[in-house]
Formats: sequence, C-alpha cells, structure tokens
Amino acid sequence: MHPSPLIALCPALAETRTPVPYPHPGAHSDPQQYPQPYLRSKGRSAHGLALSFTLPGDVRSAFIGRTAIAAALKAHGLSSSIWPTTLAVAELITVTVRMSPGKELYVSLRHRDDALRLLVWDQHPRHLRADVAALCETRRRRALWLLTAVVDDWRGEWGACDATSPQRGTKSWVRLPR
Repeated sequence: MHPSPLIALCPALAETRTPVPYPHPGAHSDPQQYPQPYLRSKGRSAHGLALSFTLPGDVRSAFIGRTAIAAALKAHGLSSSIWPTTLAVAELITVTVRMSPGKELYVSLRHRDDALRLLVWDQHPRHLRADVAALCETRRRRALWLLTAVVDDWRGEWGACDATSPQRGTKSWVRLPR
C-alpha cells in the first residue's frame, strides 16, 4: 500500500491521508482492458431499473461506479442518459471518498416516475461543532460545482442530507428527468 496524495475535504479529517484499500490495477493504459460488467435487461423495460452496490472508499471507485451505471442504463434502453448520470455518479463518488477516506460507500440507481434517481451514501460522521459542520458542508458543495452545472443543465435537482437513524453519514442524491 502506498499513501495517497489526496487530502480529505472534511476539515476534521484534513490531516489524514486516503488509504488505498486495494492495489492499483497495474499498468493498464487502455480502459478496455479492465473487466467490464455484463448486465442484461431480461426483457424488462427502463421502468425495471434498480441497481445497488457498495464500493471501497477509494477514488478509483469512481471508474467502477461509472462503468456499472453505464452498463445498467444501456441494458435498460436508457443510453441517452448515460453521460449525465455517469458524470453525476463519478462526481459524487469522488467527493464522497474525499469526505470519508477509506470507508465504504453505497450507490443506488433507480428509474421511477420517468426520472433517474441516483443516491450515494457515505459514512461521514455528523460534526458536533456547528462551525466545523458548516465548513464541511460548504466544502462538499463547492467540490460538487461540476455536478451542479450538469444537473442544472439537464433540468434536474440534487442535494445532500444526513442519513436517517439507525444509519450514520450523509446521503447525496441526484434526480434527472427523462
């Protein structure tokens, strides 16, 4: 394992380095050499899209999330939504990993009410001090500036909130109309 040069966005974790939970995939220069997920729609329409998975708390997980989401959208006939949705999941995963280095995160994608609903849940703890909590939230929102621009352009919405009990952490979500 080697230390990562990335520093956590959260001010309470700013001094810690992001651990590397699994080894680097090697000297693959061609992304096509990585294993590709295979998802079949099994005759279902886009309305049957329901995908959930857990990823390690590593910035390289953004690649895995993008690939899985793209495959699911293609398998369910939603290819026109691949670009904004994969950008959204990559941005959310990257920022989430920097907020909670080394901790697993959960990703969910659903197609419901003619909209794609993306959720990324991280284990970032709630801060007891109000000033640290405000700074942490500000840093998260600023880091997601590209997500904000894309979601606005696609007439969607996004947000982040504390996870409800008994869960801990933060849930970030995106809704993109079809």
